[in-house]
Amino acid sequence: MPADTPADGYQLPDIDRLIHEPARYNIMALLYVVERADFLFVQNQTRLTPGNLSAHLSKLETAGYVLVEKTFVGKVPRTYLCLSDQGREAFETYRSRMKEVFTTPPGINKDSESR
Repeated sequence: MPADTPADGYQLPDIDRLIHEPARYNIMALLYVVERADFLFVQNQTRLTPGNLSAHLSKLETAGYVLVEKTFVGKVPRTYLCLSDQGREAFETYRSRMKEVFTTPPGINKDSESR
């Protein structure tokens, strides 16, 4: 038995640590409910600095969770963000697993619960 598995056999669901970080969770949650958002809107909603937001977006983009589109409106650069299909699926899985963590107490076998 692995060292992180309790004697009763209960094991936490596999949680996506990339999404679990609070700032990235906020970004993912915000982008989950919109079709796309511009960088400034996400920055204002999450209250992250531009550099901090960029760093988190870079990690999410590298994972394939967020799509970044850079365009110009006239001569003004604009950056638009949206969840990729993979990011949307990852966030849904994350939410489902976190719900399981909060609704299934340790030591309860989900299979025996439904009997």
